[in-house]
Amino acid sequence: MKSLRIAQVMKASPICVGMDTRLQEVRNLLEMHGFHHLPVLDGEELVGIISDRDILRLLSPFLDTAAEMTRDVELLNKAAHQVMTRQPICVSLDDSLNKVVEWMTSASISCMPVLDGGRLVGIITWRDLVALLKFDE
Repeated sequence: MKSLRIAQVMKASPICVGMDTRLQEVRNLLEMHGFHHLPVLDGEELVGIISDRDILRLLSPFLDTAAEMTRDVELLNKAAHQVMTRQPICVSLDDSLNKVVEWMTSASISCMPVLDGGRLVGIITWRDLVALLKFDE
């Protein structure tokens, strides 16, 4: 694992959303692709990250049920920038995988955007790191 570089482990060219993307669309993208995180861009600039947990924390348990009320549905009309984590911790292509693990562990986060010269080029998650582990039986 020491010889692996971030570029070999990350998901390149991640699907992103804009600051004004509505939570309904964010929710649909997460479900459709099986993702747990989406970078949020303002033009080309990374300004945040939104996770399925951010959305789940806000959703009403009555959504999509017979007891659903207007206020339950209105939440899905909020914009990504109203819910996202701003200024996410990022790594660069030059950083080591050890640095990624240290940051994820110390900051209790499960993904990190990968930047190259300030431009988003990928995303690395704890699942990507766990997939590298091989155990002998």
